[in-house]
Amino acid sequence: MIGVPVAPKPLILNLFEMNCVGHITHGLWRLPGNNRHRYTDVTYWTELARLAEDGGFTAIFIADVVGAYDVYGGSAETALREGMQIPNNDPMMVVPAMAAVTERLGFGITFSTSYEPPFSFARRMSTLDHLTGGRVGWNIVTSYLPNAARNFGLAEEIDHDHRYEIADEYLEVLYKLWEGSWDDGAVLRDAEHNVYTDPSKVHRINHQGTNFSVAGPHLSEPSPQRTPTLILATASPAGAVRAGQNAEVVFTHGPLLERTVPAVRAAAEEAGRDPADPKFVVQAAVITGRTQQEVDEKLAQYQEHRSAEGMLVHQSVPIRALDHPRDRTIAEALEIEGLPADTPVGRKGGASTIGELLDAVDEAWQDRFFVAGTPEVVADAIEHWLDVDGIDGINLRQYHSYDTVKDFAELVSPILRERGRLPERNGTLRSQLTGTDTLPATHPAARFRGAFADVGV
Repeated sequence: MIGVPVAPKPLILNLFEMNCVGHITHGLWRLPGNNRHRYTDVTYWTELARLAEDGGFTAIFIADVVGAYDVYGGSAETALREGMQIPNNDPMMVVPAMAAVTERLGFGITFSTSYEPPFSFARRMSTLDHLTGGRVGWNIVTSYLPNAARNFGLAEEIDHDHRYEIADEYLEVLYKLWEGSWDDGAVLRDAEHNVYTDPSKVHRINHQGTNFSVAGPHLSEPSPQRTPTLILATASPAGAVRAGQNAEVVFTHGPLLERTVPAVRAAAEEAGRDPADPKFVVQAAVITGRTQQEVDEKLAQYQEHRSAEGMLVHQSVPIRALDHPRDRTIAEALEIEGLPADTPVGRKGGASTIGELLDAVDEAWQDRFFVAGTPEVVADAIEHWLDVDGIDGINLRQYHSYDTVKDFAELVSPILRERGRLPERNGTLRSQLTGTDTLPATHPAARFRGAFADVGV
């Protein structure tokens, strides 16, 4: 109708975390007053959760790796010395504690499909969905560290395309367990007749595939969401296809946004989904303060404490780039360090000189979705990201725990609330994002609902 105002696009606001000392802000755990070293203390997580919920955050998104960064210099020495994602603990274990002290905050858990069987993971996620009242999501990854493969009995990293083939079957098994193994109404809780569950409504799935053999039934009764909210991080064309087929939330990089969004939407439509269903979240960095002087001081302090070597470790750069002049070519550096000419120089790619390589890995200060300014400036930037860049949300990079979340919650969130960008959200994580508790009938997982009706237990 002409003249009817359009409601502002709401912001999905996630806090980007990891159960470790140094996540992606390398060296900044040393900042005065930083609480990163408390990551092994449950009160770190409960305090963080309360701050995030009070600040209007949608979820705490917890990254994870199951290996050490040992490509740089041929060992994990630098990663260990700088606390660069090692030591790290299981991301799932802190969720119940955070859920117990919050009512609305969601939790995104990273877990890889490459190394552990799907049956036990299905139960763990159903358990978390029960304990959180349906506030949990799964960030689907396939793992990329060579050390991760060696930790699970493999000589080398699984080929990229094969990892995705495994992931496809992994998801199929999970969908069968979560959506098809237990019918609606299976749980009766009939104390008078001593019937908790109607056995005729629980089914084996009898999955026999290339990578997995799973009989079932699923051990957990249906949780509030059944299938947890599905998140997929992608930067590759193959990943975009899987995201379009499965993901409700797509976590991608700013420089790849224009390529990723249409690819995901096309894949979603091809899979029979509404191409508008997937929501896009990017990693973003915000440094704010009450005055521009305060902002400038924080930025200077953060840059002073950053570790350039840590960034090289994180990007799995094999050469000690800081030991070479900026104008030296990558090929020359590889030869000097005795490495084969075809050695990959990190996950960024595209650099031909040492200087270009160093600039490429210094992502914390040059990203498209980076803003350092007073609260009004930050809020304006976020609205631009939503309305012009077309994203749906951000994973907020933490420079300082808890100053980053406190600054955003106290200074930026009130402005975004006033502008209609941070509406009050309640219910399951999926309902907060899509308006429904369970997956729609158009999602590929829904085809397994009722698929095992003739299969007994």
